Amino acid sequence: MFDLGGQRSERKKWIHCFENVTAIIFLVALSEFDQVLIEDEHMNRMEESLILFESICNSKWFKSTSIILFLNKIDIFREKIGHNHLLSNTFPGFKGANSYEETSQYVLQKFLTLNKESETKQIYTHFTCATDTEQIGFVMNAVNDIIIQNNLRDVGLL
Repeated sequence: MFDLGGQRSERKKWIHCFENVTAIIFLVALSEFDQVLIEDEHMNRMEESLILFESICNSKWFKSTSIILFLNKIDIFREKIGHNHLLSNTFPGFKGANSYEETSQYVLQKFLTLNKESETKQIYTHFTCATDTEQIGFVMNAVNDIIIQNNLRDVGLL
Protein backbone atom coordinates (compact mmCIF):
# COMPACT_ATOMS: atom_id res chain seq x y z
CA MET A 1 0.00 0.00 0.00
CA PHE A 2 1.31 3.44 -0.97
CA ASP A 3 0.07 6.93 -0.11
CA LEU A 4 0.66 9.08 -3.15
CA GLY A 5 -1.70 11.95 -2.49
CA GLY A 6 0.99 14.41 -1.48
CA GLN A 7 3.14 13.89 -4.55
CA ARG A 8 1.33 16.45 -6.70
CA SER A 9 4.25 17.52 -8.90
CA GLU A 10 5.64 14.00 -9.35
CA ARG A 11 2.54 12.04 -10.44
CA LYS A 12 3.41 11.65 -14.11
CA LYS A 13 6.79 10.21 -13.14
CA TRP A 14 5.48 7.43 -10.89
CA ILE A 15 2.02 6.54 -12.17
CA HIS A 16 3.25 3.88 -14.62
CA CYS A 17 5.05 2.05 -11.78
CA PHE A 18 1.68 0.83 -10.51
CA GLU A 19 0.36 -0.57 -13.79
CA ASN A 20 -0.25 -4.11 -12.51
CA VAL A 21 -1.84 -3.35 -9.16
CA THR A 22 -5.02 -5.27 -8.34
CA ALA A 23 -6.90 -2.32 -6.89
CA ILE A 24 -6.55 1.34 -6.10
CA ILE A 25 -8.05 2.70 -2.92
CA PHE A 26 -8.81 6.37 -3.47
CA LEU A 27 -9.52 8.20 -0.24
CA VAL A 28 -11.30 11.56 -0.24
CA ALA A 29 -12.07 13.62 2.85
CA LEU A 30 -15.66 14.76 2.25
CA SER A 31 -15.21 17.30 5.03
CA GLU A 32 -12.63 19.22 2.97
CA PHE A 33 -15.18 20.43 0.42
CA ASP A 34 -14.82 23.97 1.77
CA GLN A 35 -11.03 24.05 2.22
CA VAL A 36 -8.12 24.97 -0.02
CA LEU A 37 -4.75 23.30 -0.52
CA ILE A 38 -1.87 24.38 1.68
CA GLU A 39 0.46 24.62 -1.33
CA ASP A 40 -2.09 26.44 -3.52
CA GLU A 41 -4.59 28.63 -1.70
CA HIS A 42 -6.58 29.12 -4.92
CA MET A 43 -7.27 25.39 -5.37
CA ASN A 44 -10.16 23.81 -3.49
CA ARG A 45 -9.26 20.44 -1.95
CA MET A 46 -12.33 18.67 -3.30
CA GLU A 47 -11.70 20.04 -6.79
CA GLU A 48 -8.10 18.79 -6.55
CA SER A 49 -9.37 15.36 -5.50
CA LEU A 50 -11.72 15.28 -8.48
CA ILE A 51 -8.90 16.17 -10.86
CA LEU A 52 -6.61 13.50 -9.42
CA PHE A 53 -9.39 10.90 -9.41
CA GLU A 54 -10.19 11.57 -13.06
CA SER A 55 -6.55 11.24 -14.08
CA ILE A 56 -6.12 7.95 -12.21
CA CYS A 57 -9.50 6.48 -13.12
CA ASN A 58 -9.00 7.13 -16.83
CA SER A 59 -5.27 6.45 -17.01
CA LYS A 60 -4.13 3.92 -19.59
CA TRP A 61 -2.08 2.32 -16.82
CA PHE A 62 -5.21 1.40 -14.84
CA LYS A 63 -7.64 0.27 -17.56
CA SER A 64 -8.28 -3.06 -15.83
CA THR A 65 -7.64 -1.96 -12.24
CA SER A 66 -10.52 -1.86 -9.79
CA ILE A 67 -10.98 1.44 -8.01
CA ILE A 68 -12.41 1.62 -4.52
CA LEU A 69 -13.51 5.13 -3.63
CA PHE A 70 -13.71 5.99 0.05
CA LEU A 71 -15.60 9.18 0.80
CA ASN A 72 -14.29 9.60 4.32
CA LYS A 73 -14.91 11.86 7.30
CA ILE A 74 -18.67 11.68 6.89
CA ASP A 75 -19.09 12.65 10.53
CA ILE A 76 -17.34 16.00 10.06
CA PHE A 77 -19.03 16.51 6.68
CA ARG A 78 -22.47 15.90 8.22
CA GLU A 79 -21.67 18.37 11.02
CA LYS A 80 -20.51 21.07 8.58
CA ILE A 81 -23.57 20.64 6.38
CA GLY A 82 -25.75 20.79 9.51
CA HIS A 83 -24.12 24.08 10.50
CA ASN A 84 -24.95 25.69 7.16
CA HIS A 85 -21.65 25.23 5.32
CA LEU A 86 -23.13 25.34 1.82
CA LEU A 87 -21.98 22.78 -0.73
CA SER A 88 -23.16 25.18 -3.44
CA ASN A 89 -20.32 27.55 -2.50
CA THR A 90 -17.91 24.92 -3.82
CA PHE A 91 -20.19 23.46 -6.48
CA PRO A 92 -22.47 26.19 -7.88
CA GLY A 93 -24.22 23.51 -9.95
CA PHE A 94 -25.59 21.90 -6.80
CA LYS A 95 -29.26 22.89 -6.54
CA GLY A 96 -30.48 20.37 -3.97
CA ALA A 97 -31.24 20.75 -0.30
CA ASN A 98 -28.22 21.29 1.91
CA SER A 99 -28.91 17.97 3.67
CA TYR A 100 -26.34 15.26 4.30
CA GLU A 101 -28.17 12.83 2.00
CA GLU A 102 -28.39 15.17 -1.00
CA THR A 103 -24.95 16.73 -0.63
CA SER A 104 -23.12 13.44 -0.13
CA GLN A 105 -24.89 11.86 -3.12
CA TYR A 106 -24.06 14.90 -5.24
CA VAL A 107 -20.36 14.62 -4.40
CA LEU A 108 -20.43 10.88 -5.07
CA GLN A 109 -21.97 11.47 -8.50
CA LYS A 110 -19.31 14.11 -9.26
CA PHE A 111 -16.70 11.37 -8.86
CA LEU A 112 -18.61 8.61 -10.65
CA THR A 113 -19.33 10.71 -13.73
CA LEU A 114 -15.58 11.15 -14.26
CA ASN A 115 -15.25 7.46 -15.15
CA LYS A 116 -15.07 7.49 -18.97
CA GLU A 117 -15.19 3.68 -19.07
CA SER A 118 -18.30 3.26 -16.89
CA GLU A 119 -19.64 0.53 -19.21
CA THR A 120 -16.70 -1.74 -18.36
CA LYS A 121 -15.00 -0.27 -15.29
CA GLN A 122 -16.82 -0.35 -11.98
CA ILE A 123 -16.01 2.03 -9.18
CA TYR A 124 -16.74 0.56 -5.75
CA THR A 125 -17.80 3.28 -3.32
CA HIS A 126 -18.04 3.54 0.44
CA PHE A 127 -18.99 6.42 2.72
CA THR A 128 -16.75 6.05 5.75
CA CYS A 129 -15.84 7.42 9.12
CA ALA A 130 -12.33 6.15 9.86
CA THR A 131 -12.87 6.45 13.61
CA ASP A 132 -15.84 4.04 13.45
CA THR A 133 -13.88 0.80 13.82
CA GLU A 134 -16.91 -1.45 13.27
CA GLN A 135 -17.77 0.25 9.99
CA ILE A 136 -14.14 0.25 8.83
CA GLY A 137 -13.90 -3.47 9.61
CA PHE A 138 -16.95 -4.12 7.43
CA VAL A 139 -15.57 -1.95 4.62
CA MET A 140 -12.14 -3.62 4.75
CA ASN A 141 -13.82 -7.03 4.46
CA ALA A 142 -15.70 -5.77 1.40
CA VAL A 143 -12.44 -4.48 -0.10
CA ASN A 144 -10.81 -7.85 0.56
CA ASP A 145 -13.70 -9.56 -1.26
CA ILE A 146 -13.26 -7.26 -4.27
CA ILE A 147 -9.55 -8.03 -4.46
CA ILE A 148 -10.16 -11.79 -4.19
CA GLN A 149 -12.83 -11.65 -6.92
CA ASN A 150 -10.49 -9.72 -9.20
CA ASN A 151 -7.68 -12.23 -8.63
CA LEU A 152 -10.02 -15.15 -9.35
CA ARG A 153 -11.23 -13.44 -12.52
CA ASP A 154 -7.63 -12.76 -13.61
CA VAL A 155 -6.75 -16.46 -13.40
CA GLY A 156 -9.96 -17.51 -15.16
CA LEU A 157 -11.83 -19.01 -12.23
CA LEU A 158 -14.71 -16.52 -12.46
